[in-house]
Amino acid sequence: MKILVVRFSSIGDVVLTTPVVRCLKQQIPNCEIHFITKKAFKGILEHNSNISKIFTIDSSISEVIPALKEEKYDYVIDLHKNLRTFQLKNKLGRPSYSFPKLNFEKWILVNLKRNNMPKVHVVDRYFKAVEKLGVKNDNKPCDFFIQLSDEIQIKDHFNLTSEKYITIAIGAQFATKRMPFEKLKEIIEQLNQSIILIGGETDKTLADEILAAFPNKTIFSACGIFSLAQSASIVKQSRVLLTNDTGMMHIASCFQIPTISVWGNTVPELGMYPYFPENPEIFSIHEVKGLNCRPCSKIGFQKCPKGHFNCMNLQDSKVIGADILGKI
Repeated sequence: MKILVVRFSSIGDVVLTTPVVRCLKQQIPNCEIHFITKKAFKGILEHNSNISKIFTIDSSISEVIPALKEEKYDYVIDLHKNLRTFQLKNKLGRPSYSFPKLNFEKWILVNLKRNNMPKVHVVDRYFKAVEKLGVKNDNKPCDFFIQLSDEIQIKDHFNLTSEKYITIAIGAQFATKRMPFEKLKEIIEQLNQSIILIGGETDKTLADEILAAFPNKTIFSACGIFSLAQSASIVKQSRVLLTNDTGMMHIASCFQIPTISVWGNTVPELGMYPYFPENPEIFSIHEVKGLNCRPCSKIGFQKCPKGHFNCMNLQDSKVIGADILGKI
């Protein structure tokens, strides 16, 4: 049986599809799995041994339709479910299944602040797309495979006297998901352990501010230096991860790293909280409850629509700091 799995973006969402991919491969005899995603996210999947072939697009499915038609898939598993995937399935003309995306319930939560979302993680909703194939969730973590060449030798790159370090993922695609400098400063003030900051090129300025604020602490910045896989290796070797609601939060769950997640404009009720089916006690969620403006979006904005950014500015730094220390 040959199956095409579809998820175009983004980092966390693609990572969260990997339990479905693994269970398809393990539970269907002689199953060959192909995956289609955006080119920017190919690296998340290219070393996944459960996937035989990866197709990528830059902007349009027309780039790959002829090649996909030649594969003659038995089934298409749609884990994105939008207009683009509708067009893809229509052009391929193969049997397909999708998951309950719950767009209306999300709209109600974001716009009317009424929560009608089921208390079900999005991974479990993804499995609805394969239940007619007899595939069930094995309740194991997501997968993220790191090549040996991408494994970071920590002491070769950072002057650490101890392997007991904390990783802080300071970035996020949208500003309303990111802890501001002052909040990070309040948290870090409580920590005496070594810290490695991870993020992309755009996070280097914030990382430099943090380094300047703590000249006497052992803090290193890896922002803009390492690839996603290399940053994942840093997380994999850390004792605990402090993170915003972002892709690295989901990558950390692949390695069962204790995770402290801090939520701004988004809410866990959308179903994208850390996925720890075997060890739910090792992750925690910090959010400011009772704000009548939250969630303001299911994704995020580049600035707070209300101007006050209370969803981050009112976070309890002392509680977050104590939580980090309790998980080391």
